[in-house]
Amino acid sequence: MTPITEREHLPLQRNLLLRWTRNSLLLCGVLALAYVGLMWLHARNYQEVATETLSDQTHAAEQSDVRPSASAAKEGDVLGRIEIPRVGMMVAILEGTTSRTLGVGVGHIAGTALPGEPGNIGIAGHRDTYFRALKGIQLDDEIRIHTAMGLSLYKVDKVQIVAPDDIHVIAPSEASAITLVTCYPFYFIGGAPKRFIVHAHQE
Repeated sequence: MTPITEREHLPLQRNLLLRWTRNSLLLCGVLALAYVGLMWLHARNYQEVATETLSDQTHAAEQSDVRPSASAAKEGDVLGRIEIPRVGMMVAILEGTTSRTLGVGVGHIAGTALPGEPGNIGIAGHRDTYFRALKGIQLDDEIRIHTAMGLSLYKVDKVQIVAPDDIHVIAPSEASAITLVTCYPFYFIGGAPKRFIVHAHQE
């Protein structure tokens, strides 16, 4: 058997390294796709559960004279559903804005009015999931908020881009209004430097 010379051994090592690198990258890609798929399925299932929960809340409210107390809601609890028909968006509103909560819905911002009640309701969502549709929002678009107490209708009257620390956009108001908050630009890679704000007043 003819021994492998050093000159022949180097290309062999290089080919093995390239093959290992290629297989490793392929495996990483498959795992990443599987993770995204599992997260999508989890979020979709959660939305179905949230719809059933809201239906149960509505039925309970119809059968009782006692108004449900949303103020006692815990992180992740279902508060209602938001719909923007023109952009095809419909998603559950959950209490809180932790990463886990925003991974399966949009979240009510603490300190703002509660969905279905008077005041400025603040709702946050991820730009790459449920609030991606906001990139197509227009003035006068209708926003529907469903809660156990009924349906509230809002009309978009302002869209703006602000700095992340500009919290006056969710300041309390006497008028019934809703403020939607997401990161901007929508297709920015990494932590987005701005916030996309949609204001709407109750009709």
